[in-house]
Amino acid sequence: MGLIEAVYIFNERKYSKPFRPHPCDLSADLVSSNAIVTHTFTARPPPATTLLPLYLAHAEPRPSCIYLTGTNPPTLLFSMLQDGLLFMSPCSTDTEPLVVLEFLHRVADALEEFLGAPLLASKLEANYDVIAQVLSEMCDGGLIGGTEANALRDVVDTPSWMGKLLGGVGLPGTSPALNAGPTPFSGLGSGGSGSFTPTLSTAGSQIPWRRSNVRHTSNEMYVDIVETLSVTYAPSGRPLAAFANGSIAFTSKVSGVPDLLLSLRAGSGPGADKVKRTMERPVFHPCVRLARWRDHAELSFVPPDGRFVLAGYDVDLLDPSASPLSAKAQDLNLPASIEIRTGLGATGSDFEVRLTVSHRFYTGSGSSGVSSSSGVGSAAATSLSNNLGAPRPSTLRGNSGDAKAPLLEDLTVGIPITASVRNISDLRATKGEAHWSPGDTSIEWKISAKEAAGISSAGCILRCSVIGASSSEDDDEGEALINGMKSNTHDYNDDDESEYQTNNSTTTTTTSKPNSTTAARDKKKSRQNAILMPGSASLSFGVKGWLASGLKVDSLVIDTKRSKGLGEGVRPYKGVKYLTVSRKGVEVRC
Repeated sequence: MGLIEAVYIFNERKYSKPFRPHPCDLSADLVSSNAIVTHTFTARPPPATTLLPLYLAHAEPRPSCIYLTGTNPPTLLFSMLQDGLLFMSPCSTDTEPLVVLEFLHRVADALEEFLGAPLLASKLEANYDVIAQVLSEMCDGGLIGGTEANALRDVVDTPSWMGKLLGGVGLPGTSPALNAGPTPFSGLGSGGSGSFTPTLSTAGSQIPWRRSNVRHTSNEMYVDIVETLSVTYAPSGRPLAAFANGSIAFTSKVSGVPDLLLSLRAGSGPGADKVKRTMERPVFHPCVRLARWRDHAELSFVPPDGRFVLAGYDVDLLDPSASPLSAKAQDLNLPASIEIRTGLGATGSDFEVRLTVSHRFYTGSGSSGVSSSSGVGSAAATSLSNNLGAPRPSTLRGNSGDAKAPLLEDLTVGIPITASVRNISDLRATKGEAHWSPGDTSIEWKISAKEAAGISSAGCILRCSVIGASSSEDDDEGEALINGMKSNTHDYNDDDESEYQTNNSTTTTTTSKPNSTTAARDKKKSRQNAILMPGSASLSFGVKGWLASGLKVDSLVIDTKRSKGLGEGVRPYKGVKYLTVSRKGVEVRC
């Protein structure tokens, strides 16, 4: 396996403007550009000023792994973007790409831990000493070491102003082992009143992902399960694909070293097999004991201090054995659904979108919901209360929906518009507000929570007419100027004898067919307007207190025999929160 040779960090906002495609043709800004952070671990990698133009020479979107043949030796360049910063790592030997990319993500997470989120160029420029310590601890001689941002606090010497800032928000600085004497900010080195004296006890915590000597005045634990929907419907209304990507975020603010056991259940069916069938392709934080998951489908772990992602999973919503969302795969019972009809009107220039809302979801304002800090869902609230007594009120979480009355909000319908559409007229919606301007690529229709509460079972409708370049030409065709005069008559036809005066008639008569001509013109316009119709519509929404997979937290227990440093009689407060999000994830094709 290859080594991590170097890490370069650039201000991506500064260098994101287009440059000339040839790597050797550099602008003045590019020649003088320097990386914000340059840290070399081993070997002699190409300098940052050489790699940046080679990276920018590739067209966007640029891949995260680029093979550069213009360097000597040829180099693999790994990159990632976060918070407007460009992270790069060159590698001239064989290596696992995912290892280097994951290392760059860990570097960004560690810098956020020490400098705060979001990462800004000004923060990096003002804290080179802290960044150098973090990078040196994460990689030594090209070999990856401790990359857990939480545990790096034990070995990184934090400046005094940062220690006071972290102490002000309830986050201790670094390990007490780094400080010789007791100070208000233990382990801050120069930040305390005593001098910095390294000792043999600087090894830090024995748990790689958790810093040592964690202390909190208020012991609290929160479980946040978030699922993102991705559903595609065929024109017939049949679901082609339906998936939910979930993540379990855990926030631990517990003193000592707690040992926790998190039990889940899927729908109304108990059992480990049901949970395993629902959570497909699970991924876990290193703190999770995999043997306990394989045997009992339970999450047993010692958490890092603070917020982290405990697990991730996928759910196939069309699998009846895995998802309780619907009894039949053909009928997904989503909180909201849309239906699109095109080619309406005499000339087929109109289309409409109908939005229906399931009234089993609460669509009132957020202040009317039940606070989820006491445990979202009746089962979760009961089990958590039974484990640690009645939940006490907390001001850390706002009011939101619960399992009995899920809160539906942020209803937005997006309708892509083709480039052939010149204008849209008669844009009208029975609920909400619809917006489109010339040059926009889609119509955005927003319905507030208050308006969604008044939607009947028939739903609400958005209807409009599209006008293309061909439509305006057809309108002007019937008003062509002939010798300075407007004419709406037919084209001249020598073979049509009905246009001439008959021999038996004493008056001049002409036979016209206005009805057939109008019908033919409308049919022609309908064919032309067919290419202006949208091909799909997307739906976005958020639901608090409901998960598409049916997963729920059954219990969260602290193993007092395995836990250390918690203290006698300490009963941490627990909270559970569920959230389902669809960001243009429900797509209906037509």
